[in-house]
Amino acid sequence: MSIGVKIFSGRASSGLATQIAKRYGIALGDVKVMDFSDGEFQPSFEETVRGQDVFIVQSTMPPTENLFEMLLMVDAARRASARKIIAVIPYFGFARQDRKDKPRVAIGAKLIANMLMTAGVDRVMTMDLHADQIQGFFEVPVDHLFASTIFLKEIENLNSGNLIMAAPDAGGAKRANSYAKKLEIGLALCHKQRRRPNEVAEMTVIGDVKGKDVILVDDMVDTAGTLTAAADLFMSQGALSVRAFCTHAVLSGPAYERIEKSRLTELIVTDTIPLKGKSDKIRVITVADLFADVIRRMVNNQSISSHFVIS
Repeated sequence: MSIGVKIFSGRASSGLATQIAKRYGIALGDVKVMDFSDGEFQPSFEETVRGQDVFIVQSTMPPTENLFEMLLMVDAARRASARKIIAVIPYFGFARQDRKDKPRVAIGAKLIANMLMTAGVDRVMTMDLHADQIQGFFEVPVDHLFASTIFLKEIENLNSGNLIMAAPDAGGAKRANSYAKKLEIGLALCHKQRRRPNEVAEMTVIGDVKGKDVILVDDMVDTAGTLTAAADLFMSQGALSVRAFCTHAVLSGPAYERIEKSRLTELIVTDTIPLKGKSDKIRVITVADLFADVIRRMVNNQSISSHFVIS
């Protein structure tokens, strides 16, 4: 443990932050949030941060108050003379808005990067960005961690010599191919067409999954439409089982119902986002040890490249 390090949390990630601080070897810092009757809120640090390396843990999934709470805490730490301010954002919200994919739309991820830098962050730590190029939106260092560090061990434990990696869409092909190469197993893909966001119109399988145990990998699961449709499709093509590993459990709208009704054997997610519901098919793996170790290495100026098993 290094002197001069304090870990704080926003309200959205208090559970994960508590575990990160515990594994690092310190108590989670004391933050109070005062709520006004009109919905306005004001976070305040209830202990000194002067001259300290301050790590603020908060995933920025909706509602946008989670993002704004992070910004206010960064600003408060800067005004309280913190030595360094590191925004630990396990799930980087608005990451799907990384480019102009049609006229007259915002690039939300770039806007958020600008806001974080204006607020005063010296560094950003995050996990499995929806688009890798978001790192380039920042003018401060970004430590981009990968859930493959912990997922790979789980998949290796499942490997009975009959596995095949798969991606639920073309966007996840690179990630699935990296796993397949590392594990020296085959690869299958789903090709999908959308009518509109969160609605899949048509899917087809590329590759032979007959008699195989399929492992789907993706960075997030939102409404679970694509994921469950892919699982059902693989099973209809003769797969023995389908398990999915998804880093960020957004799980909005009909996600839980779809998962329960699908032919998915199991969905394994991390705790970057707290689960809003329950399902016997969902298993959560913590990322607290990974983040705590990276924080320790960062404070001690040590390399973190050993955690990049698959990138």
